[in-house]
Order: sequence, then C-alpha cells, then structure tokens
Amino acid sequence: MPITSWPTTKRPREKLLNHGAKTLSDAELLAIFIHTGIKGKTAVDLAYALLKQFGGIRNIFDADEKEVCNMPGIGKAKYVLLQAALEASRRYLEEQLINTNVITSAEVAHNYLTAKLRGHKREIFACLFLNGQHQVIHYEELFYGTINNIAIHPREVAKIALQYNASSVIFAHNHPAGPPTPSPEDRHLTTTLTKILRPLDIKVLDHIIIGNNSYVSLTDE
Repeated sequence: MPITSWPTTKRPREKLLNHGAKTLSDAELLAIFIHTGIKGKTAVDLAYALLKQFGGIRNIFDADEKEVCNMPGIGKAKYVLLQAALEASRRYLEEQLINTNVITSAEVAHNYLTAKLRGHKREIFACLFLNGQHQVIHYEELFYGTINNIAIHPREVAKIALQYNASSVIFAHNHPAGPPTPSPEDRHLTTTLTKILRPLDIKVLDHIIIGNNSYVSLTDE
C-alpha cells in the first residue's frame, strides 16, 4: 500500500508537520529524504532496509556511494539527497559553534569536531583557532595521514595560528581504526605544540580525539 493511502497520522511528512521532527522514527526520517518507493515497497520500507543493512543512520551517512546505491531502490539521486542532508547538518553545527559567545567546554567543541572528523577512513589533524574571548575565528584541517599514522609539522601549526592572529587553539584528530584512547605520541605532540606556541602568546586549550562512538579531551583528563 503506498504511503498516500495511509492515514494522515501515519504519513512521515504529515506526522512531522503536525507533531515535530522528534516524533519520527529513524526510518520515517530517512523516508522523507528517500521520497519515493519502488514496486511493492514504500519509501519507509526502503528506509527500514537501509537501517537493517548498515545498522543505523550514522553508518548509512558514513557509507560510500557504491555501498548505498547498491541497495534496491536507492540510486544516485537519493544518495545525493542523503549526503546533502548530512552536509546541511555539518554547516548548522559550524554556524552554531561560530556564533556561540565562547567555547566553555570540550563538549561544545566536540559536537562540531565530531561532525567534521568522524567517518573518515584516514587520520586528520585539525585546529580550531580562537580569539581572546574564546570565540572561533577559523577551522582548518592541517595534516592527513594513513588509517593509524599522521605526520604533524609544529612549525606549520604556529604559522597558521599567527596568520589568523589566534589567542588560543583547540587541536583535534580522529582515530578511524578504533577508540579515542590517547597514545603516548598524542600526549607528546600536545606537549610539544604547547611549548612552541607559548612564547607566541598562543594558549593550547585542548586536544580532542574523536573515535567512532566517543571522544577524549586531554584537558578533561
């Protein structure tokens, strides 16, 4: 039975309009982006199939084009819509972070950094540059590596911090292969960068490590 034949209280779009997006299940939310079904299956059916195959919304968004488009009824057009929704959420978090008055905790920065760094297949080292009031001036991904190794050049970090006239920085990198447990190298790098930036009057506020399902703040530790 097509969704248009369902009672209005059961249709995802009408349910969202009448009761808010939070009342929708994961499958109903996905169905809105999938939009149309195929013969014998509604958009909600396709959404349930995606969730079963990938194990959750996050894994669907993290999957590559080929993996998603191989699912029956999910072609490039639907994949594009899903990726557009993901990028819109990233930009929302970015604006929210930049427009906030101050970065008061690791959790505030973590939400945005997770959206940026989680799901990548290789390590990325990034920086949030802040002014004297701990407001975000700029975000930049500085170095890229393999799945579990990355080369960081402290001189480049200092150069870019000075370029943006930053008063403080928050470092971040992801662990694609596992949990966000800090390695001895992570701790040594943080200490080294802190020592290099201190004479330039640039304070290191934190180094946040992003894992698959959690994060670690070296400052909170």
